[in-house]
Parts: sequence; structure tokens; C-alpha cells
Amino acid sequence: MRPVIEETNTQAPVASAEFSSLPLGTALQRAIADQGYTSMTPIQAKAIPIVLQGRDVMGAAQTGTGKTAAFSLPLLQKMLKHENSSASPARHPVRALVLAPTRELADQVAVNVKAYARHTQLRVACVFGGIDMKPQTAELKGGVEVLIATPGRLLDHIQAKNCNLGQVEYVVLDEADRMLDIGFLPDLQRILSYLPKQRQTLLFSATFSPEIKKLAQSYLQDPVLVEVARPNATASTVEQRFFAVDDDDKRGAVRHILRERSLSQAIVFVNSKLGAARLARSLERDGLKTTALHGDKSQDERLKALDAFKRGEVELLVATDVAARGLDIADLPAVFNFDLPFNAEDYVHRIGRTGRAGASGLAVSFVSRSDQRQVAEIEKLIKKTIEVEPLQVEGNARLPRRPTRRDEEEATPAVRRAPAAPRRHAPSASSDPFFSRPYEAQAGADPVWEPQPASAPAPADRSAAPHAKPRRKIAALLGGGIKR
Repeated sequence: MRPVIEETNTQAPVASAEFSSLPLGTALQRAIADQGYTSMTPIQAKAIPIVLQGRDVMGAAQTGTGKTAAFSLPLLQKMLKHENSSASPARHPVRALVLAPTRELADQVAVNVKAYARHTQLRVACVFGGIDMKPQTAELKGGVEVLIATPGRLLDHIQAKNCNLGQVEYVVLDEADRMLDIGFLPDLQRILSYLPKQRQTLLFSATFSPEIKKLAQSYLQDPVLVEVARPNATASTVEQRFFAVDDDDKRGAVRHILRERSLSQAIVFVNSKLGAARLARSLERDGLKTTALHGDKSQDERLKALDAFKRGEVELLVATDVAARGLDIADLPAVFNFDLPFNAEDYVHRIGRTGRAGASGLAVSFVSRSDQRQVAEIEKLIKKTIEVEPLQVEGNARLPRRPTRRDEEEATPAVRRAPAAPRRHAPSASSDPFFSRPYEAQAGADPVWEPQPASAPAPADRSAAPHAKPRRKIAALLGGGIKR
């Protein structure tokens, strides 16, 4: 039986601590300085010392509070003892495995971990689906110490014998609740079966469900639960606004708020891939530089769209929930919930794309008449009363709705019209006068009869009944005889 999860004091305030106070190597401290980090976030201040002690950890913190550094920095410190400059792949086995639910999150974690390990000789690789396996295979066979992966693609490489997980010492399950939501539990169980029993396991997520705690009890040894904020809480730096907007008015509302707040960039979340593509095209026609991000796009297209948005070449990123986790865009001013999410927990992750690392942000949600259930579930999750406001535009008037055909008819002066006569289907006249002219026999032409001797008896029709009359001969009008 697993020990009961030990909890830290989640309500106690965390004093601001400097990274320089941590027992980290010179190479890691140098990388931290390169990133401009000075003070640790609460999750980092609590989790890093526990990870350095070798304990299993369940870390719960709001998204955007630095969970990646909280688990990667101590693990890199513990792996410095294996650091070497050998070119042999055998000297660089996989020692730390980080599993992420989406390609975007895996790529984001890999970017951060590579930045932290840049002054060391530890090798970092990232593998995910949607792209060719050959470059990933070559990188894996060259040897890596830290592997960041999505479960499905990692299993592909395991089956192809491109990587060996027999020497893994550290495992991180990032956003584990999302992995369970999208059905990765069987894949997780298969991957964990390939790992050594003796290992340090870390589980980090913004939300903790009962299923996640069951998973932790199954695969973590005497874990320490580190919560620096109430579970499922939203960041206090994010201004949350809910507006009552009809479905037909939402696009105009986005334009109005962008103009009113002077927002340079924003992510617009929708619930469907088709809706994302259509909305992106509509906003593009409105003169806004827009791109779409959803599951039907290839991985190359998704990476290009993200890169353009991060560089500021695109104003609006219309996305499904594939962008709700893992996207770390510096100083993103706002997010829009064009559609309220079906799952209330996704609301926490969506608005977590703004207001990251202590910065301020704006989260705008549009509420239509059919969204009352989602509003109630969000209220229950974040434990806050939601006030749905009418959207105001210039002149203190509500956003005008799209004119209907009835409105146009009422605005047009009435014109009296005589009642229309009932329609009758007249026979269509032929355009060729030959067919409308009565038949006229040619002058001097004799009727043509079937050539048959007069004395010859009429052949008996065996198939006819005895009382049936024989067919008589008539003149052929169009040449040749016709029997009737």
C-alpha cells in the first residue's frame, strides 16, 4: 500500500528567494542569468529544494508560474555528474524523460530546457508526431540525456528500437490531467513499464482531479504535494471580463475591444477546428493580420503560425484548445474566449496564456444565451461569482446587431402592389413552325402499302387469342408500312 501523500503548507506565504541562493552549478547559474531570472516564483522556491533532495513531487500551480524551471533546473543539476564530452552515443543514454500531452507544449518545454543546459555538455532532444521520424531517429541514436516527448511518438520510437529507456533516473509528467483527458493513460502505462522501478518521478499540472491523484498513488513513491495556490485558481494579474454577446455579434465585439483597449495582439479561442478556420478568414477580411492554429493543420504549419505570432507578424491567433497549454508568449496582452470551453478546467488554461510571470493581462469571454451551464461550471471551479456585463460601444449603445431582411423591408417605403394573378401553366409553344403546322399530303403521292399479294392469306398469329381481330394495314406517313 502506498504511503499517504505528504502535503506542504499550501496557505503559508512564500518569501521571495533568489536563484543565487540555490545549490546549483556554475553552468546553470550562468544560464539563469542569461534568461534574466533573479527571484524565484513560489512554485520554484518550494519545489526545487524538494526535487534536489530526491523526493517525488506533485506540483500544483497556476499556469505561467514557472513550472518548467521548477522541475528542469534541479534535474539538470542532478545529472551534471554524468556530464561528459565523449562522442560515443553509449556515453549519453536517456537519463531524464519529460512527457507532455501536446506537440506545442513539448516544443516549448524543450526550448526552455535547452536554454538552461546551454552551458553544459548535456544533450537535449524533443520528439513529437506530425513530422518525419528520420531526423528524430538520427538525433536519438546520437545520444541524449534529456528527452522531451509526446506519448504517441515516443512509443513509435520505442517500437522501432531508436531509444533505450533502461537507464532513466528521472521522469516528469507535465500537464498530466490533460494527458488523461485526451486518452493517453494506456500509453502512459506502457511507457512507464519500460522504465526502471527505481526512479524519481515528478508530476506537475495546473489542475488536480481525483484521477490524477490516483495516478500519483500508483506511480509515485511517497510523493510530496506542493501547492502554492488553491487548485484551479486563476492568476490575480489577469483581468477577467464576461460580456453578453449574441453569436452574430461576436466578431464585431472582438474588433471593438481590440480598438478600445489598444491591444496589439491576442489569442482568440474557439471550440472547433472548422470554426477556427472560418473565423480566421473572416477576421483577415476585416483587415486584421490573422492566422489559425488547430489540429487539422500539419505540424510544420502549426510551428510556422506560432513563430509568426511570437515575432509579432500576426495580430490575432485563432486557436482551438491545442494552444491552451504550453504556449509561453512573452507579454501577451489578452485572450478572447470567442466560445466558452466545454470543460471548465480548460478556461483556467486558456486565460493562463496571458498574465504570465507576474505580468498583467486581459481575459475576455463572450457569453451567449446557450452558455449558462458553462458559466455556472466556471464559477464553481474558480470559486468566484461571474458578472456578465452588456457590451458597450461608442455612444453608450450596445453593439448593433446585424440587419435582417425584415429590417431592410421596414426601412424601405411601402409600395402598393396589385394582387398577383394566380399562375397558370400554359403549354410551351415550339420555336420551330414545322411542328405546329398541320399535316399536308404531298401532291400526286399515292399511299404506300405493305407489299403483299392480295391472294395470300394473312398469317395466323399463334400468340393471339381466337376471338382477337387481325391487325389491319394502314398507309405509312413517313415511309414504310405500319401495322396496327
